[in-house]
Amino acid sequence: MPASSGLTTRHRLNRSGDRQLNRAMHTITLIRMRLDPSTKTYVARKIAEGKTARDAQRCLKRAVCRQIFKILERADGSQLAEAEELAQAA
Repeated sequence: MPASSGLTTRHRLNRSGDRQLNRAMHTITLIRMRLDPSTKTYVARKIAEGKTARDAQRCLKRAVCRQIFKILERADGSQLAEAEELAQAA
């Protein structure tokens, strides 16, 4: 779905979503942009590539979402392995 205005060309996958999750992700990115040195360099690199500050924040949100998803995947896998071990022991 196009989400462009003027000379900017952007696409949005979906207009709906979880507003609370989006707010939490926004807060996480703001705090990390202010305090985390590696995040500061990431945002500076994106701005140097020609992105605006808002576009850099969008990229950071995607990166944070990928990190959180990987953590959740690992947590689910370890819980599944523990459940299988308990089932075999019983």
